[in-house]
Amino acid sequence: MSSWLQIVDTAGAVLLLIGAAICLLGVIGMLRLPDVLSRSHAATKPQSLGMLLVLAGVALRLRSGMDLATLALIAFFQLMTGPVAAHLVARSAYRTGQIDHGELLFDELDEQLTEES
Repeated sequence: MSSWLQIVDTAGAVLLLIGAAICLLGVIGMLRLPDVLSRSHAATKPQSLGMLLVLAGVALRLRSGMDLATLALIAFFQLMTGPVAAHLVARSAYRTGQIDHGELLFDELDEQLTEES
């Protein structure tokens, strides 16, 4: 094995480990944070970055055209659906009264909901 392939494989393994650690931090945040908004933040921000790092590590290890295209599709759909799902969960929690309005710095949704009524 050439030294170039060994460097790329090592970089892929490092990216896998860093991405897995960031995903683990996101899971710990989801378990430890107190309210729905904080948990949804912990569910999307670190998970998206961690998932991208894991996919980049896998891409460095596989190096096949079809595999890279599949990984790119996985990254695209995960980045499109994860934050949208967290936004919808946070919005439904707001509408069902599970959010403490006193702790919000800005409450722009309240203005929109009163205009609709």
